[in-house]
Amino acid sequence: MGATMKRLLIFCFLLLASMTAFSQSAPGNVIVLCYHDVRDEVGGAFVWNTARTGPSGLVSPGKGESLDAEQYTTSTHNLASHFDWLRAHGYHVISLQQLVDARTGQGTLPDKAVLLTFDDGLSSVYTKAYPLLKAFKYPAVVAVVGAWADLPADGKVENGAHPFYREDFATWDELREMQDSGLVEIASHTFDQHHGIPANPQGNLIPAVVTHAYSQSTRTYESDGEYAERIQADLAHSSDEIRLRLGHAPRALMWPYGGYTQLSDSLAQSVGMQITFTLGENSPFNAAGLQAIPRIVMLSNLSSGDLAWELQHRERAAAIRAVQVDLDYVYDPDPAQQERNLGALLDRIKLLQPTEVWLQAFSDPGGNDSASAVYFPNHTLPMRADLFSRAAWQLQTRCGVKVYAWMPVLGWRLPDAEQQTRLQIHPRPGVKPEKPVRLNPFLPETRTLVGALYEDLARSAPISGILFHDDAILRDTDDLGPQGPPPGPERTKELIQFTNELKARVQRWSPDVRTARNLFAEPVLNPGSEQWFAQSLPAFLASYDEIAVMAMPRMEKAANPSKWLLKLAQNVAAHGGLDHTVFELQTVDWDAGNKPIPTGEITGQLRLLQGAGARNLAYYPDDFLKDQPVLKVLRPQFSSSDYFPLWDEGAR
Repeated sequence: MGATMKRLLIFCFLLLASMTAFSQSAPGNVIVLCYHDVRDEVGGAFVWNTARTGPSGLVSPGKGESLDAEQYTTSTHNLASHFDWLRAHGYHVISLQQLVDARTGQGTLPDKAVLLTFDDGLSSVYTKAYPLLKAFKYPAVVAVVGAWADLPADGKVENGAHPFYREDFATWDELREMQDSGLVEIASHTFDQHHGIPANPQGNLIPAVVTHAYSQSTRTYESDGEYAERIQADLAHSSDEIRLRLGHAPRALMWPYGGYTQLSDSLAQSVGMQITFTLGENSPFNAAGLQAIPRIVMLSNLSSGDLAWELQHRERAAAIRAVQVDLDYVYDPDPAQQERNLGALLDRIKLLQPTEVWLQAFSDPGGNDSASAVYFPNHTLPMRADLFSRAAWQLQTRCGVKVYAWMPVLGWRLPDAEQQTRLQIHPRPGVKPEKPVRLNPFLPETRTLVGALYEDLARSAPISGILFHDDAILRDTDDLGPQGPPPGPERTKELIQFTNELKARVQRWSPDVRTARNLFAEPVLNPGSEQWFAQSLPAFLASYDEIAVMAMPRMEKAANPSKWLLKLAQNVAAHGGLDHTVFELQTVDWDAGNKPIPTGEITGQLRLLQGAGARNLAYYPDDFLKDQPVLKVLRPQFSSSDYFPLWDEGAR
């Protein structure tokens, strides 16, 4: 399997890993299972091995290991056992039409409804899956990639642990036979967008549907119009071909790798594909509509017991382990050194195994808390380097983490001095200016400018979420002009509304994006301080997926750090917020000349917070170039994986 395809396959896996819970009681609800290849014998395993990995981060086969390590293949035996288990445990396999009827008010679904889907149009869906569908009388949807179905005799597709050739794909005659049986509906999997395309100057290949292509020859990015033209032409071609070959245009579309944009989904509707499926986490299983319906991908050749556990534990929520990373530490004017820095970050994250990386998308090398440049192509600020998309994609595909883009909300320094002065918040007369420099969110020009930056970010790279920076504060000493409300809850509400607008801009290109927002500790410990910050724990819990509370006793000059942290956790618990709150520790004492905090002190705070009921933990900053915090000490207390010793005791 080539490194490119490995990255794309892991991207699909990452989307699956973050899906939301299934609720049996919701009307029109359904579990959608997504299968790929089916073979009698499935060898090998999907193994993470930090000591021996290729460019993608996946282990490459060694002596005695199977070369057929296909993560997306299900054995014929296990597929039959899945079908048998579903029937024995009261699940009802439904047709796509039943789902459409239920969600358009024309019918109802049975309890425990399940829809079966098979992607890629491989020959095994005809030779292995179809006989089982007939035996169980189970309906299913088969999604076909037109370019693969049309593969010439000497053609080859790199799409898994081994190349696929013409004989590996179902023929149009076989697809027609399955369709004519009444059990199988043929859907589109695009005509030829099931691959990656260059997305940045470094050549990262990112799934074609979620990427604006980068041209090495012209050093330009695909425009929105060019992107739309490419996607619409492909979907129209797919629809026309299926109609010509099988007599019916497809009404359903399975997005490759689960990735889509709001524009791509609207284009699918325009060519008659009214039902779309993805793997996105924020498309809930009880959604009433027919767009962006999530699916559970069958990975690792699940046994029927594994399937049972998956279906019966959909409401589980893994604890968050987040690392906030400065891209300024990766950047270097020497491209070779920059690549070495990025490699050091990736190696560290692979060993640490957090669940999320909050990755800086802006540049603040001077540490003045205001962004004067960014790491993605945009229309507003200088681009220090086109680095965010590369780092984010490598972290997702090589390290298996969700990437949240860490972005300022108000803290921007604009290249136009006059515009900066006009839009900037100034203190009331007689009050000394304080950092960070912030733009006034009550000015329409500010909202337009910052919104465009967020949309440019989302256009440049698929992301799992956004972390709204701690610059999103409004002080009681700020002069916000006649448009701004007085200090108090109304300011808090208005800032939340502004971040919701920014999220909406991002959702145009990453529809399933989640949100996190930094929250200072003082509003948690002293709710009356909302007047000074325009921040409120209850308001944040009601508005964001994650709250990153700055659990930083040294920064707050706490006389008794342990007592201070316990009080912080207790106040969050009193608001029922432990499941959605991430306690973020500091690893550097900024008031002591940026002196590193001993890793033992950090791990002690982690244990203390966990003892107080905290489930979700983070820290900032991570100095991956200087091993701070010390990885071998930190990892047992922080890693999201089950701990296994990577170092012998002598290394301690």
